[in-house]
Amino acid sequence: METKIQIKPITNEQEFAEANELIEVLLECPEGSEEEKILEAITILASEYEKKHFPIPKPNPIEVIKYRMLELDLNQKDVAKYFGGENRVSEVLNGKRQLSLKMIRNLHKNLGISANTLISM
Repeated sequence: METKIQIKPITNEQEFAEANELIEVLLECPEGSEEEKILEAITILASEYEKKHFPIPKPNPIEVIKYRMLELDLNQKDVAKYFGGENRVSEVLNGKRQLSLKMIRNLHKNLGISANTLISM
């Protein structure tokens, strides 16, 4: 007996939980199959519900800069050129100065930090 899967909007947490269970089951489906099409549709619906009801707050730009510096093993002296000097690095990282457009461009270009993340300061 074949079970018919009904694709419909997800409107509450119970339906969201059921969608996630179905996604788990369908993850093993063969590529190019009908099940894969259903998996894609349900994943989109679940993702949209999640974005709407469980939004992820934007990261703090200062914390992102500090984390990226840690990842790349850089200190304030190493990144001073992207801020316009060592004093400016210190001011920005301590929240005493806003990032300028020039700083944002330099950090994006040289440290690979998303401009959208840096602008949300």
